[in-house]
Amino acid sequence: MQRIPEPELMDGADQVQAYGAADFDASDQAMLDRLSALCGGDPGGRLVDLGCGPGNISLRLARRWPLARVLGLDGAPRMLALAQERLAAEPGLAERLQFQQALLPLAEPGSLAAAFSAVVSNSLLHHLHDPGGLWRAVAQLAAPGAFVVVQDLRRPASPAAVEALVAEQMGGAPEVLRHDYRASLHAAFTPEEVVGQLEQAGLAGQLQVAPRQQRYLEVWGRIA
Repeated sequence: MQRIPEPELMDGADQVQAYGAADFDASDQAMLDRLSALCGGDPGGRLVDLGCGPGNISLRLARRWPLARVLGLDGAPRMLALAQERLAAEPGLAERLQFQQALLPLAEPGSLAAAFSAVVSNSLLHHLHDPGGLWRAVAQLAAPGAFVVVQDLRRPASPAAVEALVAEQMGGAPEVLRHDYRASLHAAFTPEEVVGQLEQAGLAGQLQVAPRQQRYLEVWGRIA
């Protein structure tokens, strides 16, 4: 099945409301557990969440590692506004967690360059019309020795397989989530395509790619 790109930003009011109310606890927690296993429980003192959306992963990172400073980056103003609302409800995290608007590719990372001990990203890759923008950002932001965990959907083999996943995973979800999930599956990449992206970005020897469960792919490793 050929890839069909979708809009890069998810910033409609209905999308923000639906995603803010949705339960992604299982996949979010799995990502943190993967990072913890990769880094032996210590991801370092500066963590960045690329495509942070309403802040699900960023908040979890700040809660789990209370000595770390966390930066959530996203290009969608409404999503970031929701992330800020959630942060305001946890004032104890405010000194260590910040959200900032940014679009990929990061033409000028400035003071952020090579600043982070861990780089994570959940469900951003399939949105990008230029997927290389994510891998360039990883290379720009990761300090030497940084840990990297990227989780995303992977594209099914056929439209029928897409519809089966929508029915199975989103059967009772609001229509906006069903629509976006369908579009995201069509826009997702295959593991083989991601391997090619990493080769182009010069990261193939440092990051590994593998399918996970029936709908995800995962990229992980450590920057030399």
